Amino acid sequence: MAYISVIGAGSWGTALSILLAEKGYDVSLWTYEQELAEEMERDRVNRLYLPEASLPDNVRTTHRLNRALHRSRYVICAVPTQFVRQVFSEAVGHIEKGAVIVSASKGMEKGTLLTVSSILKELTHHETAVISGPSFAKEVIRKLPTAVTLAVQHRETGLLLQEIFNTDYFRVYTHQDVLGVELGGALKNVIAIASGISDGLGLGLNARATLITRGLAEITRLGVKMGADAKTFSGLSGMGDLVLTCTGNLSRNYTVGYKIGRGMKLKDILSEMRAVAEGVETSVSACELAVKYDVEMPIVEQVCLMLHKDKPPQAAVRELMTRPLKEEFYY
Repeated sequence: MAYISVIGAGSWGTALSILLAEKGYDVSLWTYEQELAEEMERDRVNRLYLPEASLPDNVRTTHRLNRALHRSRYVICAVPTQFVRQVFSEAVGHIEKGAVIVSASKGMEKGTLLTVSSILKELTHHETAVISGPSFAKEVIRKLPTAVTLAVQHRETGLLLQEIFNTDYFRVYTHQDVLGVELGGALKNVIAIASGISDGLGLGLNARATLITRGLAEITRLGVKMGADAKTFSGLSGMGDLVLTCTGNLSRNYTVGYKIGRGMKLKDILSEMRAVAEGVETSVSACELAVKYDVEMPIVEQVCLMLHKDKPPQAAVRELMTRPLKEEFYY
């Protein structure tokens, strides 16, 4: 069995480590915190991020990148997007020649506006794949039925990775539109914040359904303008992940939005959270991309204003509902 490194021991990185270890792979799970790494190795549980699950014996935990990456044929990036460059700048010297990197992170880097796979390719020059879709970690470790998309440029690599990740409860589909899969996974977090705000304000199910549908239209418009395939956004990494994140109370992004809708300030919400809500930073990048590619993204724009400019949610709703009338489908 191949050696696999999972870089990032949040809930998703931990869940993937457990899934792969239970398939018989030897897994190294890296975390930044030395204390957490030692505690996980001793107690066989990640009490900070996924206390519901036990770590199999063939998951080795460490805070040292050289140890985590030793002999690994596959490297999974599960680091929050804004830390990917920092972590993999250090990791690159320890990644084995010919190793394939799989991004399981969903977001866009501030400033550069790069997707995670683009950052990884820039830093490492290794072949890079992306795994994305509607997949709450807490449900995956309970072995509840889940389906995701794995996108990679080379079909042969995709088929190999598909076999590595697939189980009888975790179904993996292959795809070659890496950009579209990443954009869907990143941008849905911004719409999920909008959905949470709507529910926090008590605007009802009609409003939530509208946000999901029109949010998908915004994501698709931007994606197509950037060169992605429109049909990608109707798949698991697009509509599938969007619906889950906009309606599931396990979503960190939805939770952030809900609390804003209930009147809390963003800084107070984030101070209470241990895990990262990627949509907060992605909203800024999304707005910048909308300007760069001349794409209308009114929901994303209003989310950005509410998060970062303290715009009152009620004013954002009013502005969205009183925009000039349009045809439903336009690009």
